[in-house]
Amino acid sequence: MKRLHRRIVRRRMPQEGVFNMFYDRDSYLAPYVGILRHRYESLMLSKEEMAGYGRGLSDSANNHLFYCAHLENGMMVFREWAPNATAIYLLGDCNGWRKDEDFRFGNIGNGNWELRVRENLLPHGALYKWWMEWPGGAGERIPAYATRCVQDEVTKLFCAQIWRPGKPYIWKSGYAAKVRNPFIYETHIGMSSEEEKVGTFVEFRRKVLPHIASLGYNVIQIMALQEHPYYGSFGYQVSNFFALSSRFGTPEEFKALVDDAHRRGMAVVMDVVHSHSVDNEAEGLSLFDGTDNTYFHSGDRGRHPAWKSRCFDYGSPVTRSFLLSNLKFWMEEYHLDGFRFDGVTSMIYRNHGLGKDFTDYSCYFDGNQDEDAIQYLALANMLVHELNPAAMTIAEDVSGLPGLGAPISDGGVGFDYRMSMGVADHWIKWIKERRDEDWSMGEIWWECSNKRKDERTVSYAECHDQAMVGDKTIIFRLMDSEMYTGMNLDSKNPAVDRGVALHKMIRLMTLASSGDGYLTFMGNEFGHPEWIDFPREGNGWSYKYARRQWSLCENPFLRYRPLMEFDRAMIKLFRRCNILAGEPVCLSADENSKILIFKRGKYIFALNFNSVKSFADYSVRVPAGRYEVVLDSDALCYGGFGRNDDNVRHFTEKVEMSDFLRLYLPCRSALVLKRN
Repeated sequence: MKRLHRRIVRRRMPQEGVFNMFYDRDSYLAPYVGILRHRYESLMLSKEEMAGYGRGLSDSANNHLFYCAHLENGMMVFREWAPNATAIYLLGDCNGWRKDEDFRFGNIGNGNWELRVRENLLPHGALYKWWMEWPGGAGERIPAYATRCVQDEVTKLFCAQIWRPGKPYIWKSGYAAKVRNPFIYETHIGMSSEEEKVGTFVEFRRKVLPHIASLGYNVIQIMALQEHPYYGSFGYQVSNFFALSSRFGTPEEFKALVDDAHRRGMAVVMDVVHSHSVDNEAEGLSLFDGTDNTYFHSGDRGRHPAWKSRCFDYGSPVTRSFLLSNLKFWMEEYHLDGFRFDGVTSMIYRNHGLGKDFTDYSCYFDGNQDEDAIQYLALANMLVHELNPAAMTIAEDVSGLPGLGAPISDGGVGFDYRMSMGVADHWIKWIKERRDEDWSMGEIWWECSNKRKDERTVSYAECHDQAMVGDKTIIFRLMDSEMYTGMNLDSKNPAVDRGVALHKMIRLMTLASSGDGYLTFMGNEFGHPEWIDFPREGNGWSYKYARRQWSLCENPFLRYRPLMEFDRAMIKLFRRCNILAGEPVCLSADENSKILIFKRGKYIFALNFNSVKSFADYSVRVPAGRYEVVLDSDALCYGGFGRNDDNVRHFTEKVEMSDFLRLYLPCRSALVLKRN
């Protein structure tokens, strides 16, 4: 059968000159075409073997409908896959947490175990675990496919929980429409409250969701939804992949949040962690049935040297089914509109990309690649888009692997977008290491706009990474301690004036030069002060820095509010006018004057990064026409000095067969003009 499948796949392989594969559009990939074609052929073969010839992947990604706990004909049926186990018992409220032969699983073959218990013994809210035995050992385990886990307030241990509320949630809105240009608001439910505590789904829906909608963002990216035992991991040390983190509320409360976001016209994307798993045994999958390779690589390859976590074996059919079923579960159960895949670089390289500089194309084809992981990611993209063609997938990859964001039909891995991660790193580098006078306009243009033309990208000036303790947000790097005393509107603080001006310019530059989308982290739209530090022993388990101080941007006497108003105007302008549909084209990168001017469609972006010098009648060659100012970072309403009359219409003048526009460009300010 495998030989037949291989013949079928080869007949379907694109022939040279017939299909326009992504590597045909890049001459630097010519030496590696054989590898890329083999990768595509192997992918198609694996897809057919997993799904069956001519069938969709979604038909085979249903493990969650078989394993863990399901109600069948008045009986609660429990199932688990644990091939090394010699015995499994149910422990819980139903039997006083004692090992009881009446609650012993039966071995039903192929590593599968099953137990049937009367429904009335396990009512809604009942807690339970497995007691698993294997040669030479035993221990408590949480079901691999548990969809609800809760933590004991006293012992801090997690248990699985039966979740069967009386009435199922009734969805009021459908999935979000397809988003062409995502404007992403990255969020964390727990730290979304201003109070020093863990925020909830209900509070987020009532207080934060309206704020996001008012800013104009059309995608909410939510972190830390999968259950994780250590809150301070930011959700990246996942223990229970199918369980919505109970510390934020109930499944119904999260569904109401998603429903409300859809009603407001926003898509909801989950930050999914399939790059690794927590090393914990009592809560997670590590040594699940006494072996270290149940879902992971064995030995050193199965342990991440930097994250101290477990690394999945993406070539294992069991692991692939587990992870693909996980994606289907989240999409169907919670109506999610897609995923941002975390840690893709760690997945696709055998050394996890650690200490590696990706300086040329040979770095992507030197044998360091985990071909199983690349294939899994392609299968994941197939599945997501099969379930919902309007869904979006976003790859967090710092290496720049060619084809990651190319369609599978073009020989790529199939992500809709890839994060343009280098942009944020460069802004930090420029702010941290250089005087303002030494910033290079050409370098800023190159690093912000240099992207693969055949892939769609999302840019950002800073995400949650730049806000973590030990690092600094852009606003804090620009102002440092001055922001504690100089953020009132009537302050005359040069450091704060500089910080406010550059904060707006950096965001506008990042968005205007981006490929196809933009992201900001919760609170950074108004320059949230300080850093993020989750409760831990080192800070006395304090929530002081694990929250968002929304009152700062609501206060009419502080400069946070004008920063937020600029962000709102910027996002709404780009969405309303579909500016990202055009390609950015540089018109001037004036190193002496520190002026950068470029166009995108009918829009001209003029940024003066000069720290002291303003320019009257600055001349730049542009398409002929009449121009009007549609956004001015120096406007009074955005915390600027109001040095331009934005009602003035600007007309081009012809000089020696070319058309020029003359502009007044105040220092540390940016103008956006539209040609009429």
